[in-house]
Amino acid sequence: MNRQIVWGWALAVCLSASVSIPESHAQKKEIGNSVQKIRLDGNAGGKRFDGIGLVNGGGATSVLLKDYPEPQRSQILDLVYKPKFGASVSALFVEIPGDGNSTQGSMPSHKHTREDLNYSRGYTWWIMQEAKKRNPDLTLDGTAWSAPGWVGDGKFWSQDAADYYVSWLKGLRDVYGLEFTAIGCRNEKEVSYDFVKWFRKTLNANGFSNLKIHAFDNWYKGKLNFVKDMFIDKELCDAIDIIGGHVFYEGEPVSVEERAMAEKLGKPIWDTEDHVYKKGFDCLISLVECFNGNYIHNGATKIVNWYDIAGIYPMEPYSEDPPTVLAYEPWSGHFKVRQALWGYAHYGQFTQVGWEYLNGACMDLNGGGSLVTLKSPEGDYSIIIETKGAKAPQTLHFTLDGSLSDNNLCVWHSNAEKQFTRLNDIKITGKEFTLTIAPDAVYSLSTTTGQQKGSYDAPASKPFPFPYYETFEQYKHPEQYGYLPRYTADICGAFEIADRPDGKGKCMRQVVPVPTISWAPDWKYYSIIGDSAWNDYDVSADLYLNSGDAAGIMGRINDVGSGYGIIPKGYYLQLGDDGLCKLVVVRGKVDKKKLIGDAEQQAFIKNSKDEGEGGEKVLASVKLSGISSGKWYNLKLRFKGNEIIGFIDDKQVLKANDDLYGHGMAGLFAEKYQDKVSTPYFDNLRIAEVGTRHLKPTAAFHGQTPIYTTSKKEK
Repeated sequence: MNRQIVWGWALAVCLSASVSIPESHAQKKEIGNSVQKIRLDGNAGGKRFDGIGLVNGGGATSVLLKDYPEPQRSQILDLVYKPKFGASVSALFVEIPGDGNSTQGSMPSHKHTREDLNYSRGYTWWIMQEAKKRNPDLTLDGTAWSAPGWVGDGKFWSQDAADYYVSWLKGLRDVYGLEFTAIGCRNEKEVSYDFVKWFRKTLNANGFSNLKIHAFDNWYKGKLNFVKDMFIDKELCDAIDIIGGHVFYEGEPVSVEERAMAEKLGKPIWDTEDHVYKKGFDCLISLVECFNGNYIHNGATKIVNWYDIAGIYPMEPYSEDPPTVLAYEPWSGHFKVRQALWGYAHYGQFTQVGWEYLNGACMDLNGGGSLVTLKSPEGDYSIIIETKGAKAPQTLHFTLDGSLSDNNLCVWHSNAEKQFTRLNDIKITGKEFTLTIAPDAVYSLSTTTGQQKGSYDAPASKPFPFPYYETFEQYKHPEQYGYLPRYTADICGAFEIADRPDGKGKCMRQVVPVPTISWAPDWKYYSIIGDSAWNDYDVSADLYLNSGDAAGIMGRINDVGSGYGIIPKGYYLQLGDDGLCKLVVVRGKVDKKKLIGDAEQQAFIKNSKDEGEGGEKVLASVKLSGISSGKWYNLKLRFKGNEIIGFIDDKQVLKANDDLYGHGMAGLFAEKYQDKVSTPYFDNLRIAEVGTRHLKPTAAFHGQTPIYTTSKKEK
């Protein structure tokens, strides 16, 4: 056959050698009417491409990543953020931490109280540093899910919140040398016209006049209703630079009228959080469908998906779908790349922020699927195609015009059998070429070069180290670790490395003093650690109570909620400074008679997967004499079959039989009250076989190093 055909079907075979497309009219006619003809006009213009990317946040999505040894920690980051290597995303969207649960647990705020300020807490600063180190052109964006309870005296939409944002942005700029390009008002929590106006003025007054605001980043039906009011409220219109919404893909799309209004206002549309909760290759191709369709059907020029790296425990919600890399095991260094990562690569390795969507060359395909063409300022271009659900191969005939590169097109291909493989280049002759594409496949064609399928060999998987003994004495400079010890995952609140109140070394403390403005409904404030397969074991910790505190230890935790709501399934032993000690089983499910929040949130909980009996049941309790605040006590929970025993200072005080849960992780918790949260200290956390008396402290593994090299608070 004497015409250039790029074959993409039949088990993803490599392209046959490129052949010049014939020029004769007879041969062109042979192509037939079934061919979809596409004109690429380099002078056609188009909307600015603002990037595709990932969210780090919506909880502590990568809290275990910080504990990975080198070189695996750097390798995982390379796979997501290094240009032309793995996902190679062009945009990173982070949660501005606020101490409260926001799906995958909580992250510590830089201002636990109004008077507090510390730019070393947590790992979010580190993630941004590492991502930008790999790709200086990466754009940074973000918003808050939760906030400390002092903000607005418990009401987020306040001047306090605007000031809170600015104080965080100053740390980002002054301490870490980084800048946001845009920022949201708050994640998925209605609208406030007053707030966005205060926010704009506050940013301008503090040296952030170039920082763009996107609003209002909601996901429900009618999420863009505010746009019409921007025509009648000039201050509102001036405050909002970008029209932001969530879940355009498979959710509530942008209407034709809303796109027209955005066009008339001259405001871009961004999908600031979309969701592709799928497995395997279906996730890969659906991501590309999401990126293509979000522009074609919704006019979105930036699409950011939740979330990036699953550095969480496997039993947590959304632990496998939808992240790019599963990083569950810092103690072994084992990690796993999901096929989803290569869906991002089909965009990330072929485009850059600042390119433009090419008018007339972004469309649905006649036989199923979609196609988007993006052009660089220099004339390079990339064509990204997906054929999800197509029933047969399709032939596309492209003609080139205008200021487009004459370079050959590299071709990268994915299907269910093989992902992100390079096929033969297409040689352009006579300003045209023909491409035949297979069903259920992804193609990226580009005049750019340097793409690769980066990979690393991960170490073998190993179970959590058992027995485990944490003294907290290994963290001589807590700020270098973000104040977070290895392997703990805060579900709500902030459990930080602290000085012991008696001055005898280091310990852990729950430091959030008042209930947060949480994104999700709260329970007690707690942190988990370990292996959900553990069954019979002792878990113990020393506990120091302040006046009015109650706190304790947890065991056999095998669930931490649905992602919207954090009530666990497991057991706890609690001690209060009044001497009340109780052994409790927690059944995980929220009491539907006491639902709070808007209708969509209520529906989310009602339809959650948790079908177990809800509530808490006290299995045993006792009022102990001689207990008071300002002293250390040792609490221990023993699990042996269906027998559960509670000890205080090695003396048995409570015993019960319960067989509801036979396995699960360990944890620490602090009691939450209506207007305060207990802020106890914990030390000498031990998890071991039943009856074990003597343990050596668990040391860091080779290659486990701090995430910060210097003390940021001293700068």
